[in-house]
Amino acid sequence: MGADRSAPRRETGAMNLTDILAQAGGIESMAKELGVPPAMAKQGADALLPAILGGFKKQAQAGGGVEGLGGLLGQLGGGGLLDAVLGPQPTPVQAGHDVLGQIFGSKDVSRTVAGQAAAETGLDTGLLKKMLPILAMMVAGYMAKQGRQGSVEDGGLGGMLGNILGGALGGGAAPSAGGLGGIGQMLDMDGDGNPLDDILGMANKMRG
Repeated sequence: MGADRSAPRRETGAMNLTDILAQAGGIESMAKELGVPPAMAKQGADALLPAILGGFKKQAQAGGGVEGLGGLLGQLGGGGLLDAVLGPQPTPVQAGHDVLGQIFGSKDVSRTVAGQAAAETGLDTGLLKKMLPILAMMVAGYMAKQGRQGSVEDGGLGGMLGNILGGALGGGAAPSAGGLGGIGQMLDMDGDGNPLDDILGMANKMRG
């Protein structure tokens, strides 16, 4: 009983989120679902997660902070979103599209995020578009589960979000941290700590 609680708890700030999701079995599940090697799924996740986390950060800023975000996660499906990806049945990706609609606002943004990740990794844009809703479900489900555990050591959802969003988006993270921190800093062209703002700008330019 104590074993599975200790795994991600203390290491959230030090590990990047791709590693945490891989440890939970999510990266392997996504790889099987899409028929790609786990290493390729992990590479795609590394490139896509900063924008997904940026979307959640924007939601927290716009919708009542961490408590508002916790409520939104519950409405979207809570911890069940991660369970749906990890389960043996095919992932109900519509739930992931609902999460993306909430954090990105339009399909244009999803397309631009996938295009940016393709340029970064050399992976196929179509494959990355399929990864996006599955990853969004994993992140939302993971955050909801952590928020529910809410131990004093974690600081609940607020502490966990601070760790993950800070590390992912370059907030005080050393540039040498690599992983999400490195990609987040590369995408964050205006230095405001959220790569999604730059992606939204690109999406608007492409539309106009």
